[in-house]
Amino acid sequence: MKTFGNRAHEVAPQDLYMKFYAFILTLLLAASAAAQSGRAVKVAATDERPVKDLFDEANSYRRLKFEEFEKKKIGVSKFLREKTEKEQKQLAAKLAATANARKDLTPDDTYYLALLYWIAENLDTTSETLTKFLAQDERTPERTQTARSLLVVVNAKQKKFGEAVASIAEYQKSEPKKPSEALRMNSELAKAFLEDKQPAKAARYASEAFSTARSLVADTTLRTVGLDLVYDNAMLLFDAHRLSDNVEGAEKALEDLRLTAASLGNSIFYFYGADKLITYRIETGRKPLALETYLSMLIAATKELPLEGQRADATKRLRNREKHYKLLGETAPEFVAVDKWFPGPPVKVADLKGKVVLIDFWATWCAPCFDAFPSLIEWHTDLRDQGFEIIGFTRYYGRGEGRDVTQPEEIQFLERFKTKYKLPYDFVVGKDQSTQVLYGATALPTAVLIDRKGKIRYIEAGTSSSRLVEMREMILKLLAEK
Repeated sequence: MKTFGNRAHEVAPQDLYMKFYAFILTLLLAASAAAQSGRAVKVAATDERPVKDLFDEANSYRRLKFEEFEKKKIGVSKFLREKTEKEQKQLAAKLAATANARKDLTPDDTYYLALLYWIAENLDTTSETLTKFLAQDERTPERTQTARSLLVVVNAKQKKFGEAVASIAEYQKSEPKKPSEALRMNSELAKAFLEDKQPAKAARYASEAFSTARSLVADTTLRTVGLDLVYDNAMLLFDAHRLSDNVEGAEKALEDLRLTAASLGNSIFYFYGADKLITYRIETGRKPLALETYLSMLIAATKELPLEGQRADATKRLRNREKHYKLLGETAPEFVAVDKWFPGPPVKVADLKGKVVLIDFWATWCAPCFDAFPSLIEWHTDLRDQGFEIIGFTRYYGRGEGRDVTQPEEIQFLERFKTKYKLPYDFVVGKDQSTQVLYGATALPTAVLIDRKGKIRYIEAGTSSSRLVEMREMILKLLAEK
């Protein structure tokens, strides 16, 4: 599952949406290769194994390596994950070169060669090889359809919309049709059209993807993944309608998400749909309606969710956001009970008008807060010249480096901390929790974005890769506003 905003505390999805969509490689075949050592990717010059076996080896490489790390109790860091994925691509590229050098490849060989190029992320050659496979005789219907579906994805990624639309039409005319393949084709096309700033076209394919994702949750074996797909594709459809200024369509996507979650008794996704509807109405200048919606969602949750525990969870999450709903669109309040501002001189929030300001409420003991540091450093470096400012707000906690400390000692600890992690923006230290309460930032981390006019435009708690992407998009949007 993806993690969004304040939802980071409840789930640890790590983009399962994209992982599920790797089904083209992982659901088609059972991996049969032995584990690679990982110390070096080597391919014998005279490797005569069937191309399917070569594909199996490359396809299973990442999974087997992570199993090896788990057995050896090696923590999988971002660096190690990226290194393993790079090795898998390199292995696939070498195995593809080995297979391509052979003469008289069978249709099956060509099919698996295309999948090797796909793993290697060689999109041009993947497309060429899939097209060659589809031009051959003696193709099984299943592989023919999978090849077409993958060709849609490749063309969508390359913004070759005509080819992608033609391939999806061929897929629809043939059998067998797999919901997972239909889901991915439509979702990838919708994303590609959105990236190409064609939201109206994106909406057509996003609607198909959302409908298919909702049907998948009926399969109990896919329910955990299916729910996540429902959320992701609901958001895809919401964005397509939102960017097309189709308010009714955007809100219906959120309503369908909420009601689907209710039918499955999932309070978290129920909250997501309700929360997004409320904030969307605020963003579109309908704050009184949004606050009415907040109250109506509290009532609806008690009727639409089947179990008492689910109802209590959804209403608790909504109540925790009440302060944020009231602050959104309002002038950012001044900090109170500030004891220290360094290394720059203290300023008033009002004096920062004309800039886009991110207030990062954090603490040294808050592990999720650390996840945002690389992004904050990057944004400070890349966007400061455009009028972007970051303020790291914390308060005295009486602890530092594993021991009780005095306030002067805590300031010294924070100064060392700032240097150690190379955080280039100003720190503000509050005497107590007053400013956090004022901003509804009692859960850490909490991010607040203020536009050039001094209005609060975004508040979310928690951290995740998806939340950071969402924040960056909002920052760029606010910077573009004059």
